[in-house]
Order: sequence, then structure tokens, then C-alpha cells
Amino acid sequence: MQDKNYWTLTIKPKKHWLDIDLKSLWAYRDLYKMYVKRDIVTVYKQTILGPLWFLIQPIFTTVIYMFVFGGLAGISTDGMPQPLFYMSGIMLWNYFSTAFTASSNVFTANASVFGKVYFPRLVVPLSGLTSNLIKFGIQLVLFIAVYIYYVFQGAPIAINWSILLFPFLIFLIAFHALSWGLIVSALTTKYRDLTQLVTFGIQLLMYATPVIYPLSAAPEKYRDILAMNPLSPIFETFKYSCMGCGSMDWGGLVYSTIFMVVTLFIAVVVFNRVERNFMDTV
Repeated sequence: MQDKNYWTLTIKPKKHWLDIDLKSLWAYRDLYKMYVKRDIVTVYKQTILGPLWFLIQPIFTTVIYMFVFGGLAGISTDGMPQPLFYMSGIMLWNYFSTAFTASSNVFTANASVFGKVYFPRLVVPLSGLTSNLIKFGIQLVLFIAVYIYYVFQGAPIAINWSILLFPFLIFLIAFHALSWGLIVSALTTKYRDLTQLVTFGIQLLMYATPVIYPLSAAPEKYRDILAMNPLSPIFETFKYSCMGCGSMDWGGLVYSTIFMVVTLFIAVVVFNRVERNFMDTV
């Protein structure tokens, strides 16, 4: 005899636009791990050098920046060794840009999967943050090796207590990338040409962020404008903490944190809303 309390179908009320099912994210943690592994393995699976590209890219980029910005343009590095200064900015920027890219094409790149199988869509962008964090860790080892070299060479670099903020700085970069990427991903389901605009815009954003120059080297009339970029205090704080150049701006970090929280809230709400019917527009 069948139990009268046994149901074959459960009808639930329509989700509210603020509903975020965090329990489902935890339930699908194995899928999250699989996506992380896929992101790392498949990118360089059929390449000769494999993971060495994680090191080759920042090295070659640093050399080019030394030649163009340090040599031809003569942009100041606040007395810091050029390879160390440029590599610190490149390392952080690479993580932001790759994490942003992974988050900004969630719907368009995974439409075929999303249309067949249900799972929390936030698993995909969150796995992108993690897989790119592993790549960042490899580049961080390279940066530490270069740092140690210049310490033994007697370069005027000095680490200070603010290096303890390093995990928090990476957290800010990751979730800035996630929030901006989710908003773009939601918009590009309907407006595909936005992808081209964002690709161009993210390249310009690098020059509005103190990646290849210290904020102190920017003309004074533009410093307030550059300081409005929520990424600027993060890059400045990191360079100050590990090299002693630039300055520590607590107000800028508070601003960046508030900006991240607000945009992340908006991004998750918009992403949640779009995921319900994006298959009709993709």
C-alpha cells in the first residue's frame, strides 16, 4: 500500500526576484569542482608548454612594458625596479581581466548546457573565479621570486604591515570582476553587440587603473578622476604594502568595498532575473 504522505510532484511558489538559493550552490559543489578542473585543464591541454604559459605571459608583458612605458615613454615607477613594479600591476590586472571575462559570457558560452540541464547558474562564474585564482597563484610565485632577487640586490623596497591586507585585496578584485561580469553577461543575452564595446572598454580601463604607473605620477588634475575607479586603491595599496611606493588610502579602500557590495547585490539580482527566461533570447 502506497504511503499517503508520498508525493510524486511538488509544486512550489514562483521565486521572488531577491531569492538566492545558496543551499543549491552547496549541493552542487561537486559540479563546481568539475568546472574548476575543466577551466584549468582544457585551456592548455593541447599546447606544448602547458601551464608554463601562466609564467611566460607576465614575463613577456613585463619586458614590453619596460621597453615602451619605462624606456620610450619614461613613466616613473616611484624609484622601484621596473620589472618588479610592472609585474605587480600585471599580476593583479591579469586576474581581474580573466575573472571578468569568465563571468561576462556565462549565458552565451553555456547556452547549450543551460538549455538541457538544471543547476544553479552561479556555479559557472564562481568556478571561473577559483580557476583563475589558481593561475594567479602561479604568477604570484614568479613575482615573489623576482621580489627576493631584488631584495638581495639591495633595491630600495620595503614590505610593511599592510601586506596583511593582501587576501582582502584579492577578494575585492575577484568580486569586482564577478559583479561587473554578471551584469554584462545578463545584458549580452539581449544586446550581443555590447560584447564588442565591453572588450574595448576593459582595455581602456587598464589605462585608468594604476597598473603601469603610480597614482602619484598622474597629472594632479586627473588624480581625483582616476581615484573614482574602484580598482585604483586596490592596486595602490598592494604596491605600497610590498614595495613601499605610493601611499595607503583607507578612504579609497572603504569606497572600493562599498562599491563592490552595491554592484554585487545588483549583479546577483539581475543575473537571477535573467536566468529564468534567457533561453528565449539567447
